[in-house]
Amino acid sequence: MRTAILTLVSCGALMAASLTTGMTTGRLHLQSAGALAFGPEGILFIGDSLGAAVIAVDTHDTVAVTSSGPVRIEAIDNRIAALLGTDRREILIEDVKVNPISKNIYISVLRGRGPDALPVILKADASGTLSEVALDNVPYSSVPLPNVPKSRPEVGSRNPRLETITQMAYVEDGDAGATTVGRVLVAGLSNEEFASNLRSIPFPFTAEARGTSVEIFHGSHGQFETKAPVRTFVPWTINGETNIIAAYTCTPLVTIPLKDLKPGAKVTGRTIAELGAGNRPLDMITYRRDGHDFILMANSYRGVMKLPAENLDSYKPITEAVVIEGVEAERIVALHHVRRLAKLDEANALILTDGAGFTSDLRSVPLP
Repeated sequence: MRTAILTLVSCGALMAASLTTGMTTGRLHLQSAGALAFGPEGILFIGDSLGAAVIAVDTHDTVAVTSSGPVRIEAIDNRIAALLGTDRREILIEDVKVNPISKNIYISVLRGRGPDALPVILKADASGTLSEVALDNVPYSSVPLPNVPKSRPEVGSRNPRLETITQMAYVEDGDAGATTVGRVLVAGLSNEEFASNLRSIPFPFTAEARGTSVEIFHGSHGQFETKAPVRTFVPWTINGETNIIAAYTCTPLVTIPLKDLKPGAKVTGRTIAELGAGNRPLDMITYRRDGHDFILMANSYRGVMKLPAENLDSYKPITEAVVIEGVEAERIVALHHVRRLAKLDEANALILTDGAGFTSDLRSVPLP
């Protein structure tokens, strides 16, 4: 079975009017900046967990290139700190994404620690030139997220509001008669009984985005779970239908049909792999090499894994306690301490790693 990653919507009837039409131009106030995602026309989506919103920003970054040159930015946290006038110990890199049109790199950063940390969006090109994305006079639109966890700033990094948005992606709507062009998929937590939540938000934004509650069977725990959020995911086509391939801590891999993500609904994901306990998935990308499709996943403990992305419907659902089972993963031993992972172009990935002296390096590597 041939599977294919969802592509950004191309010019056509639905694109007759720019997706930026109707955006407000002005100062964008972010309470936080975490997960990032790109849509068409250079539109950058920013996840603001503390502000309980997803924001779409027109970057005007639409000069197309087919491939990027090699990227190597050593000690990028030091360079970010210098740009922002602080010490690298006061810098927290939250996410890294590549604009698929220009191949420029966008980075969400917190300047400072704790509840007073300031969110910043940065841009880097292949040469390593860093600049701050100005948000004081920018076209943008936003959508509020209802039913979010209560903020508890007194518990610091364990504040449940910070997990309102854990990962995002943009997909084409696929309905030629739709009034919207695409959807922003948002994983995270809600304040509902089934706290694990997936939101499928029509774009351009029109209304608040109530999500779908998600239940999964966690093989290494031997039980159903409803409160652990999706840590990272990718959209993928299985048997002609769009699915979300989601990874959770400790580390179940689950498929969830996009069509089941209805506001207020409850769904049960299909667990197709257990990849090992004591591990937190950090980032996932999909790619094609030598005529086959693959998933590449960065992890906190188990390094970078390469998994086949074909025939995922053929795996028997995991419904009882197991240790490691299902889709087989190959560990890429050449890649160490990868904290963030993004697709740079068709042949290369972009990785953020912990380098020498505990600084962070950003560099490109060939897709394995």
